[in-house]
Order: sequence, then C-alpha cells, then structure tokens
Amino acid sequence: MRSIIGKCHCRNIEFEFRRPDWGTEMPVRACSCTFCMKHGGVYTSHAEGQLNVWLSAPTLVNRYAFGTKTAEFFICTRCGVVPFVKSTIDGKDYAVVNVNTFENVDRSELRSSVTDFEGEGVEERLERRKRTWISRVTVKDRYT
Repeated sequence: MRSIIGKCHCRNIEFEFRRPDWGTEMPVRACSCTFCMKHGGVYTSHAEGQLNVWLSAPTLVNRYAFGTKTAEFFICTRCGVVPFVKSTIDGKDYAVVNVNTFENVDRSELRSSVTDFEGEGVEERLERRKRTWISRVTVKDRYT
C-alpha cells in the first residue's frame, strides 16, 4: 500500500489515501459534469483502498450534492477546494479523491483520461461506484 496525503489549500480538510501500488502511472479521470468542469476536479480511487479524512473546522465544510444527489462534494468554505467526494450506498460510504490536492505524488505519475457519465442511470452509477470507488472511508472531526 502506498500512502498519499491530500489537503485543501488552508488545511481544513486533510486526508490519507492508502492504495495498492500502481506501478509507474496512476489512472486518474477528469469528470465532464458541469460542476467538475467548473472547479477542475480530477479524481482517482481504488476499490481496495482506504481513505481517512480529518476535518479541522467541520463548520467550514459545505457538502454539495446536485443532479441525482447520490454524491456529496466536500468543499472547504474557507479556501474553496474540493478534496474528495463521498457517496453513501446501502449504508456504506464510498469515495474518490481529487488528485489536485495531493501533496506527495509527482504529477508525472498521473495518467489522465476524460470520463462522461451522461446518460448513465442512477442504479448503474451506484453499482459502478461500489465496484470502483474507495470502499473503506472514514471522515472525522480532528479535535473530537
């Protein structure tokens, strides 16, 4: 497992993403939905990975859901960065992380592709997330 550290700009939202080693290139995807296009979200995940998130000031974190309302974008209201996205499916949390928030990954290791989920039904979307998104997710208040 490789440990990747990510943070929003002001460090209010920090995470550790533990994922199996990916060799020389990590697959990442630029989502083509209107929200991701406007904020430049580029994500990666691994079904066997683990994500631990710490919120320093939870009251300064907005959770934004749109469209099918099946995913929450965690937005730091202090600096405006979206470090990760979470989807709760059948009572279990799944997530993807924004590679633009990585602190310890060389950009040359990222292999990007554009994705388009337009036309994907809600059930198909949730099944895809269960197969491909990070399946072990914890989000905690850093000080409690």
